[in-house]
Amino acid sequence: MSTAIRLKLSLMMFLEFFIWGAWFVTLGTYLLHDLHATGLQVGTAFLTQSIGAIIAPFVVGLIADRYFSAQKILGVLHLLGAGLLWQASRAADFSNFYPSILGYMVLYMPTLALVNSVAFRQMRDPQTEFAPIRVLGTLGWIVAGLLIGWLNWEQGGGLRNTFLLAAGASAVLGVFSFALPATPPLPRAAAGTSLGSLLGLEAVGLLKNRSYLIFFLASVAICIPLAFYYGFTNPFLNEVNMPRAAAVQSLGQVSELLFMLAIPLFFRRLGVKKMLAIGMSAWVLRYVFFAFGGADATWALLLGIVLHGVCYDFFFVTGQIYTDNLAGEQFKSAAQGFITLATYGVGMLIGTLLSGRIFDAYQLPGGTHDWRMIWLIPAVIAAVVLLLFLLLFRDEKIGANAAEVAPL
Repeated sequence: MSTAIRLKLSLMMFLEFFIWGAWFVTLGTYLLHDLHATGLQVGTAFLTQSIGAIIAPFVVGLIADRYFSAQKILGVLHLLGAGLLWQASRAADFSNFYPSILGYMVLYMPTLALVNSVAFRQMRDPQTEFAPIRVLGTLGWIVAGLLIGWLNWEQGGGLRNTFLLAAGASAVLGVFSFALPATPPLPRAAAGTSLGSLLGLEAVGLLKNRSYLIFFLASVAICIPLAFYYGFTNPFLNEVNMPRAAAVQSLGQVSELLFMLAIPLFFRRLGVKKMLAIGMSAWVLRYVFFAFGGADATWALLLGIVLHGVCYDFFFVTGQIYTDNLAGEQFKSAAQGFITLATYGVGMLIGTLLSGRIFDAYQLPGGTHDWRMIWLIPAVIAAVVLLLFLLLFRDEKIGANAAEVAPL
């Protein structure tokens, strides 16, 4: 790969995740404080991510893989998305805000697959070339959080600007996409023809493997407490007066970045079951730290945020490797699509609806909340999932090449 192409792909990844991180992290705080939304409405807003994840395979499979170049579709989606983000910034209440953000996420979620498609099609050796480019996406998310903190938009009442910032970046990426390397549609035979192939349902046969079935169910269940983290961590940190909360939350992505690079080493030493169990244990610890942390114990809050790298990498990245090694060569892509649909589609859908109801149920007089109970509930859910996983999952040996798969 030439240096020019590598730089273009790196900038593409940086902007892709800068856009998401620029508004998504502080969404809950914005809805609660600026639009006076309820917890259920906050959960409903975050639910748009799941709706987008469910629709994304149709956009990529039916359109991008078949008829148009991926980089051109990427450009069109981001230009349309810029308009919807601008419209969302002008909404005076939740009822006007929700259609814009729903439409935006339906457009944005397919771009996560499209940027990967554009990148992979330019690579001769994705296992070594992809990770250094993908890591720029994590850096983009971190920079977005640091910028919001530096501009003091949370405490200064300027969170409406996050949507304008994201809209501007989306417009830039939309225009820039047309300068990306050509990524023409796949030959008709390679694009897949059935609904099952689009949704990854061809990989459903993996569930006949008892251990994989346990992993699959655990993946869906563990995304329920994940929704609590995405939806209510920023409102929580701001309510306990954490300075520059969005910037502090970016420590989670720094942790994710560091642990991602160490995954191959841990995988060789620990194996599948221990890796997955450590990941789920970190979920329990994170919510316990949140439950008992606060203004007088900020160290606990910081530890809970830093544990994000262990939570995500040890469970989700390990799960991707585990899935890749169990799937036959013909169904590797279908298997990854299947597990993504189940986690970010079904699991997060359940979690966003539940977390909003829990948030509302523990509201206190004066607009504060019983955060200890709000965080202990996902801690208990994660602990139950962990316990059942340890009892039922058998650590079957998988291919030796597992440790060599580049984490995504």
